[in-house]
Amino acid sequence: MDVDVFVAAHSAEWARLGRLVRQRRLSGEEADELVTLYQRAATHLSVIRSTAPDPALLARLSTLVTRARSAVTGSHSPAWREVALFFTRRFPAAVYLSRRWWIPAALASVAVMAVLGVWIAGDPQVRASLISPDELKAMTAPGGQYETYYSTGPAASFAAKVWTNNAWVAATCLFLGVALGLPVISALWLNSLNAGIAIGLMSSAGRGDVLLGLLLPHGLLELTAVFIAAGTGLKLGWTVIDPGRRSRSAALGEQGRSVVVIALGLACVLLVSGVIEAFVTPSGWPTGLRIGIGVGVELLFLAYVFTLGRRAAREGEAGDLEAQYTGDALPEAG
Repeated sequence: MDVDVFVAAHSAEWARLGRLVRQRRLSGEEADELVTLYQRAATHLSVIRSTAPDPALLARLSTLVTRARSAVTGSHSPAWREVALFFTRRFPAAVYLSRRWWIPAALASVAVMAVLGVWIAGDPQVRASLISPDELKAMTAPGGQYETYYSTGPAASFAAKVWTNNAWVAATCLFLGVALGLPVISALWLNSLNAGIAIGLMSSAGRGDVLLGLLLPHGLLELTAVFIAAGTGLKLGWTVIDPGRRSRSAALGEQGRSVVVIALGLACVLLVSGVIEAFVTPSGWPTGLRIGIGVGVELLFLAYVFTLGRRAAREGEAGDLEAQYTGDALPEAG
C-alpha cells in the first residue's frame, strides 16, 4: 500500500474528526458525523498497523482515535462504579476461571502438610534432626513460642506486619510465575514445609489441637489466598510454555492483566486475614468460636467466588480490563 496516497485520500476526514473532537458542543448531525468518522479512523488505524506500520502515522492516528473514542463514549464511569464492578465481576471471575490451577495447588499443598505432620509427629529421630529437646519444649509448651507468636505486639501493628508479609508471598507467586512457574513451586513447598513442621512438632507434644485452634481462624482464608496466587502464577508460567493459538506476547498480555486483577483483589483478602490473625486468633474467646469465625469467613469467600465469579464468567467476564483500556491488537492467523 502506498502510504502517501492513503494519507492524501483520508487526511480531510482526519482533520474534520479532529475539529469535531475539539468542539465542546455538537449538534445531532455533528454527533452522528463524529461517530462515523471515529469508526472510519479506527479502521484506517488497523489497516496502517497491519499493512504499512509507519511510526509517525501510527502515532498521529492512535492519538486521534483515542481522543475520538473518549468523545464518543463520554465521561469516565464514576470511581465507585469501577470499584463495584471490580469486586462483583472482574476479581471473582478471574479467581473462578483460574480454579483448575489453584484447587490442585491447594490439594497438593495440604497433602504435603499432612504427610509431613504425621511423619514428624510419629518419628522421634526426625524430630531430633530438626530441633533439640530444649528447643522443642520452648516452642511447644504452654505459653511457648507457637502460642505467644500471635500476641507479641499491638494488634494493629501485628496486623500490618502480617498483611505485608502475606502480600509479599502472594505477589511472589503471582508475578514470578512467568519464570516457568518454578519460583511458585518453591514458595508452595516452603510454605507447606513450615506448616507441616509446626503441626508435627505440636502434635508430638500432644498439643496439635492447640495449634489448629491458633491456625484455623485466620489460616483458612490466608492459605486460600496463597493457593489462588500460586495457581494463577503457575497458569502464567504455563502460558509462557504453551500460549495456545495466540501469539506468546498476546497470551501473556491477557494473562498478565488478569494477574494484576487477582493481585489487587488478594491484597484485600489478605487484609481481612491479617485482621483476623491480629484480633481473633490471640483473643481469649473460646476455641470453637474462633475456629467458627475462620470457617465462616472461608465459606463466605468460596461462596463469593463460586456464585458471583461463576455467574460473571458465564456472562463473558474474563477478569481482564475493558476493551477500551487494553489497546488495539494486531490480527493473528488462526
